[in-house]
Amino acid sequence: MRSSLKPAAGLTCLFALAVTGCSSGSTTAYAPYVSATTAYATDSAGSPSAYNLAFVISGGGGCTPKWNGTHPIGDASVKSRIARLKASGAKVRVSFGGASGKELAAACGSVSTLAAAYGAALDAAGSDLADFDIEGDRLTDAASVALRSRAIAALQKARPDLEVSFTLPVMPSGLDSGGLALLRSANEYDVQVSTVNLMTMNYGESYTGDMGDYAVTSAEAAHAQLKKVFGLSDAAAWQDMALTSMIGVNDIAGETFTLSDAARVRSFAEKKRIAWVSMWSAFRDRSCQAGESSGGDAATECSGVAQSAGAFGKAFAG
Repeated sequence: MRSSLKPAAGLTCLFALAVTGCSSGSTTAYAPYVSATTAYATDSAGSPSAYNLAFVISGGGGCTPKWNGTHPIGDASVKSRIARLKASGAKVRVSFGGASGKELAAACGSVSTLAAAYGAALDAAGSDLADFDIEGDRLTDAASVALRSRAIAALQKARPDLEVSFTLPVMPSGLDSGGLALLRSANEYDVQVSTVNLMTMNYGESYTGDMGDYAVTSAEAAHAQLKKVFGLSDAAAWQDMALTSMIGVNDIAGETFTLSDAARVRSFAEKKRIAWVSMWSAFRDRSCQAGESSGGDAATECSGVAQSAGAFGKAFAG
């Protein structure tokens, strides 16, 4: 995903993806997505080593970054929440984008203003980890894709220690053309990408099989793509990958990700030395109470399956 490299532990990653995963001693971390603005009792289940803060998007007034599009970047309550998350020694990764709201690359008009918006959010969180969750129409918006790549590259020149991950939708057949084009753009503009995080979820109504199997199949297909596109070794392509599943009832009818599926994904990730596993989300990691879900639809703050609170976090943590 870039042409300049950061080899680790004697291993060389050709052309792209120079990350901690290039080390033969890497282990699979657990880093759930959590609300940036609201604390939940299940946030710390599984003792995460990092938290993905969801999400920083445009505040609706142009190139102004806000947590969830509603809370100012410097909001005192959010800063207190982040401090509590870090108290255990965990890191926080600022996740930009997501499925809702206006993504900053579509709202900012220049490389410098977009890079400044990203930097402001990172500074507010005290983080050198940035995740870019790009999905839907934003994947096929060539102008915002190029602007984002240029802004991230500029930000990394000013912040050499900044680690960048891209979170992208995936199918059992692998990354789609939009996802691959985004990664090629990152490579073209010399973005140093640490990890490609695959959203192993919401495949479509024709996918009615086992969600754990689909996650593994999706990872295997994407692994082959990363090797081919970026010239990575077999081991490096695994170690530069992350997996994020939507726990419980997914947004697509008939797709339910179970605790057994979580255990299967964790075991697979450990075997392949995948960089980290995650889930959407820590605040859904509990059973639904009466009235919280209906008609098989995915609930916002519960999983929709029978479980003890925090059970998915513990399964993903291993």
